[in-house]
Amino acid sequence: MGDVCVIYDVRQSTIYRYESPVAYAHHVLRLTPIDRAGQRIHAAALEVSPTPVERQEGHDFFGNRITWIVLDQPHDTLTVRLAARVAVDRTNTEPLLTPAWELVRDIAFSSSDLAPMSPAHYLFPSRQVSLDPDIRAYAAESFPAERPVLDGATELMRRIKADFTYQPGTTTVMTTPSAAFTQRRGVCQDFAHVMISGLRGLGLPAAYVSGYLRTVPPPGMDRLEGVDAMHAWVLLWCGAEVGWRGFDPTNAIAAGSDHVVLAIGRDYADVAPIDGVILASGEQHLEVSVNVIPVQ
Repeated sequence: MGDVCVIYDVRQSTIYRYESPVAYAHHVLRLTPIDRAGQRIHAAALEVSPTPVERQEGHDFFGNRITWIVLDQPHDTLTVRLAARVAVDRTNTEPLLTPAWELVRDIAFSSSDLAPMSPAHYLFPSRQVSLDPDIRAYAAESFPAERPVLDGATELMRRIKADFTYQPGTTTVMTTPSAAFTQRRGVCQDFAHVMISGLRGLGLPAAYVSGYLRTVPPPGMDRLEGVDAMHAWVLLWCGAEVGWRGFDPTNAIAAGSDHVVLAIGRDYADVAPIDGVILASGEQHLEVSVNVIPVQ
């Protein structure tokens, strides 16, 4: 079954406000989408204020677009604005038409491919995803012997949506999957990390995706959780023929034409929208606004 191609205008504004002026800053920005399977970038521009004294563009190991900036003038706000036009056209796969999960596991562990989207990179613990035995046992309930891998993952995604409460403010970007699993609440990042920990615990390759959701739902459809901010979901490798497929455990839906991919990595640490070092004292406050509007 195929999704209809949708063209979006994406606008993101990220503003850091500092309590005392920042004398010097060096940042890594992962805020520019790139062409990927099922997604084409028609145009993308990243505007930074104040104007950096140095700016370089490049890509990280996973293929994500990176912008390095240096600011050497005192500033009490940093503003980064993205304007992009993106066409999304993803094909979904019938869950029962995928291989048994044990076969996918065995093929993944025997892979010698080390390309960025090789399953080999997404099987093991990473900086923010540990392999928790309790989460593994929870995930295993959806993967009885010889169940098609996509079928099992779809059930796991729906169980996470049913068993966990979406509640901003109860976790931070540093909350571990184990902590989120114990309290059964959090935001999209936590839902994704828990699902990834469970899948990897079973030996299935799972990646973390940061991106955006369509802001206004199609007529007759419910508004999704996680709009108006950056969103996160999961990619599962389903064997060489089917490849990677997306799951949004926050909303219990397959990642399709409502989802715009920004960056892919092993967990949040690989795709954090802004990293870096600042020379300053005092608190900082972050404001993020996102609009993803279909082009008529």
